[in-house]
Amino acid sequence: MTKKPIKRVKHIPQRTCVGCRQVMPKRNLIRVVRSPAGVSIDSTGKAAGRGAYVHDKKSCWESAIKGALTHALKTELTEQDRDVLIHFMDSLPLDVMTEA
Repeated sequence: MTKKPIKRVKHIPQRTCVGCRQVMPKRNLIRVVRSPAGVSIDSTGKAAGRGAYVHDKKSCWESAIKGALTHALKTELTEQDRDVLIHFMDSLPLDVMTEA
């Protein structure tokens, strides 16, 4: 008898949204990174620095900016950092979430 080949399941990294605490696949979340240059949006998901993940929903971004993001990035957000995050949040559609 011949053995059936074992089909391997690809591992999908899971991350938690700091706004709503929901666990989702990494690709469905937006990464915010703290680097020596300040806080920025990491579109590649591979930038150097401490990162945190947020849904593409305004409600999650609002709660993240209020304090959860500060805790996750282990830093105080400067006014310039808040402006960058709020500008990005304003470009998001109103509470539309992509499903995996």
